[in-house]
Amino acid sequence: MTSQGTPRFSDVSPMLRTCVGPDGRFRVGRHQPDFSVVNLRKNDFIARLGQQSDGTPVWNHVNFPETDIREPAADTIYEIFNPLPFRGTTFINSAWADPKAGQPEKIRIAATSPCSLFDGLEAFQPNMAQDDKIRLLAALPHPLKLALAQVSSDPQELCALARHAGTLLFEPGRNVPWGMGFTSDRQGKPVPDIRFPDLFDILVNNPHLPDAYKTAMVLQPGIQGTSEIVGEYTGDHTHVFEYLRRNSYIPWGHFAANMAHDRIRYRARDLTVEDIRGLRHLYYQRIYCRVAKQLQIPLPRHRTGLSVEDLETLRQAIITAVENGGGSELQFNGALWGWNFGFGSAASGHRLHASHQMIHQQNALVPRQMKDEHGNPLPCFACGDLVSDFIRIFETTHDRPFFNAYIDAMIHNRRTDGDARKEASLIIHEDDHVMLFVPKAQVSEWELQVMTRSRIPHVLAADTAVRDSLDMAILKTVRTLENLGASLVTGIELSARFDESPSNQHLIYSFIPRLPYAPPTFSEAQLRWITGVYPEDLARACRNMLT
Repeated sequence: MTSQGTPRFSDVSPMLRTCVGPDGRFRVGRHQPDFSVVNLRKNDFIARLGQQSDGTPVWNHVNFPETDIREPAADTIYEIFNPLPFRGTTFINSAWADPKAGQPEKIRIAATSPCSLFDGLEAFQPNMAQDDKIRLLAALPHPLKLALAQVSSDPQELCALARHAGTLLFEPGRNVPWGMGFTSDRQGKPVPDIRFPDLFDILVNNPHLPDAYKTAMVLQPGIQGTSEIVGEYTGDHTHVFEYLRRNSYIPWGHFAANMAHDRIRYRARDLTVEDIRGLRHLYYQRIYCRVAKQLQIPLPRHRTGLSVEDLETLRQAIITAVENGGGSELQFNGALWGWNFGFGSAASGHRLHASHQMIHQQNALVPRQMKDEHGNPLPCFACGDLVSDFIRIFETTHDRPFFNAYIDAMIHNRRTDGDARKEASLIIHEDDHVMLFVPKAQVSEWELQVMTRSRIPHVLAADTAVRDSLDMAILKTVRTLENLGASLVTGIELSARFDESPSNQHLIYSFIPRLPYAPPTFSEAQLRWITGVYPEDLARACRNMLT
């Protein structure tokens, strides 16, 4: 123990390996490598690698030293435990981060250039007939078609690829599809006639495909299958459907809020405040109604949605029932919310991100428990449970609520590299209810988080003002990341169980971009997150995107 009684890193149990100290300060580890290496090589393989422009030869002598190796000062690496220990540890390479320090304009992905095979063919052979271009397109090897479907910005060639991928139906004399041709599956049920499903999926996620094609191929209600629409949000300039996914990879099914076919949104900049309100309203409404039904609280009339005022009235009734002991009656006592924003696929066929067809968000309830093969109860998993477990141990050990220390640490943050001349704030946006910030330790370069300022452990505890602040912060988050150049972003909610009382937990939303040249590797599999930017510089770059 230190003289102040604060545990040293070496004394800390794995469940308390957090960068947040009980004193409300971040703790950052620093590696300054200085080492020697015994040379155990037997043979030399000296070769001429090439030559410089003036003819000077380039050899590989440096790769075959005669002596042992001495490295007096390798790159400084910063090691930062994640605030939430179960999320691992972040390593920041100073050699990558230093060139960006104080220069937020360097923290971005360049916009992609227009891409058109047809234009390239025209440059290669002027006046090539359109039919010849289409025939050549159809003759391309399949991986090249996949790549073109992903990156092309030419609506004409995307339409040609769409007609190649599946059977589209057109009115006589018109080139705008009104629907899909159908065939029968093994059970004799009608299904869209899609010849190349992978090509089809990539095409319908390309924003440059004309809207009429998107609507016919994938957006018209029912074209993707028989999932029932069980909720709807309408406004002057928005329209959102809620689909039920009965047979889900999430036990007991889940719900998907999708922008409707008459409000096409493929980019964050296309989303309006009204859109995000609608997407999130359907989430709140479904969770509240499902919990209320378990508590036998009266629900709205058949085929009638809840207004904002009705939602708040129902929420307060639920809170009262839970506080009066009704929480023990909840078979489903946790919420799950997620957002896969953007779609990516490689020519090799590897899917790079899991979204599909416009903006959609998913939610479900998590059961309290299940049974094993002998009928014995087992607790069900929810990611937010790991937060609950950790903060209980933190408070028991340090006699201070974790989130109080966490918020203090963010307010009093010092730059990771110790340079007091540069900006130190991690906060991008805040109001009376929420904070949007860069976590001190990120599980992905450019990860952003939204967190409630007060003890709001789950969405049942969020009143109208808090929900409004959450919605706006979430919209700012995805817009900011998109403005930086991120096109593939996963968002998750970390929340407590509804019946966990008292709870010092705060709602957290984590938004994790998938960046170029940063695929999951052995490091990430070990919860070692490698980044090349200081969080303070990312925060400044994000603030610039909001102004």
